[in-house]
Amino acid sequence: MYDMKNLKRLKQLNENAPEVMKAFWAFDKAAFTAGTLDVRQKQLMAVAVALTTQCPYCIELHVKAARDAGATDQMLAEAAAVAAAMRAGAAVTHATHMFKD
Repeated sequence: MYDMKNLKRLKQLNENAPEVMKAFWAFDKAAFTAGTLDVRQKQLMAVAVALTTQCPYCIELHVKAARDAGATDQMLAEAAAVAAAMRAGAAVTHATHMFKD
């Protein structure tokens, strides 16, 4: 089901919803442009989110972009640990809903 070749089909979204996709691509570009956070930091954040959402396309694309921006294996491992902590933390904090007064 997941094959990076599928991303070639994005052009169908661009063709069938041109205004929406134009806005999306502009937003995406702006979001990943260096600002207060540099590109490497933004890509490491994207890796952590991609791991949490478990999107294989995003994982592959953002790991590559993070590496291209200078991220090391250690940085990627720490980003993965943060993603795991966030996911686990959400389960733990949501567990409080099991206990009613």
